[in-house]
Amino acid sequence: MKNHKKIKAVDLFCGAGGLTHGLQRSGISVTAGYDIEESCRYAYEINNNARFIKQDVTHLSGNDVAKHLAGGDYTLLAGCAPCQPFSTYSRANIKRTTSPDKRWNLLESFGRLINEITPDFVTMENVPGLAEQGIFHAFLATLRHNGYSFDYKIVFCPDYGMPQTRKRLVLIASKVSDISIIPATHTADKYVTVRDAIEHLPRITAGEKDKVDPIHRSSILSPINLKRIQYSKPGGSWLDWPEELRASCHKKMTGKTYPSVYGRMTWDEPSPTITTQCNGYGNGRFGHPVQDRAISLREAALLQSFPLAYKFHDDENPLSVATLAKMIGNAVPVKLGEIIGQSIITSLAK
Repeated sequence: MKNHKKIKAVDLFCGAGGLTHGLQRSGISVTAGYDIEESCRYAYEINNNARFIKQDVTHLSGNDVAKHLAGGDYTLLAGCAPCQPFSTYSRANIKRTTSPDKRWNLLESFGRLINEITPDFVTMENVPGLAEQGIFHAFLATLRHNGYSFDYKIVFCPDYGMPQTRKRLVLIASKVSDISIIPATHTADKYVTVRDAIEHLPRITAGEKDKVDPIHRSSILSPINLKRIQYSKPGGSWLDWPEELRASCHKKMTGKTYPSVYGRMTWDEPSPTITTQCNGYGNGRFGHPVQDRAISLREAALLQSFPLAYKFHDDENPLSVATLAKMIGNAVPVKLGEIIGQSIITSLAK
């Protein structure tokens, strides 16, 4: 979609650049990204025409950010505050405590920067559970106070062409026009699947690294886990294994509530949500559909809709598998960033 008016943007909590890359692909000029994880610098800068700035957003001033927004016809402040306090797992713990997680301050800092900068557009992406929290409604009050029109909804990623069943809370806001998230682009019979995303990659075995692509690498499997995955069926669970291969925890009643661990993905469906532990066969349904291994880091990135050529580390300064998995699992899917950008640009046509 062509954008004849230049929108300049800054990406808070930018990570490896998934949101930035998607916004840039939609036609928005992202000039800078802020994050505290130095490991993300290379991926952010090498793949995007933007500067990575290592700085804690809670200590950031509106003037610091505004200088990166100068020169545009319109301005956009974007961000996805780390979502752990609002996850399904964490919400059970939140209900048992009277003190909010200190990471809630990150969303408050985002609101403070909106007050100081009053950009033309704002976007935020987070876990669905945030919508139930008072802090989110305080954030909406900040937008209303500053005269923003806004729209938000829980986005089911396959509806927008992403090959994973991720659900995310997406908000977009505008001071210059009415705004809404564009309608879904895909129906269930046209969802992008695991096969579409990763089938073309070279075969590798558990523990092997592709000779050309250093992040097309799969974790080593123990002898017992290698036997387990050989019995695992796409879309199945550990219930498909012979009794002697089942872990003792699975035989307890509590273990029966986790059927998706040690599971294989299914070729012709979207994948499960890619997490920071997606490289581990035992951490969810992260087994390859037909190869006896967990998905590789590159496959995880493709399921997050990163382009095949996206580089995550300098080959001369490699990062650990755990660091890369965290970087990929925490990212905003690139395609979701593109959908957000298209929604903002569409609003300008009004």
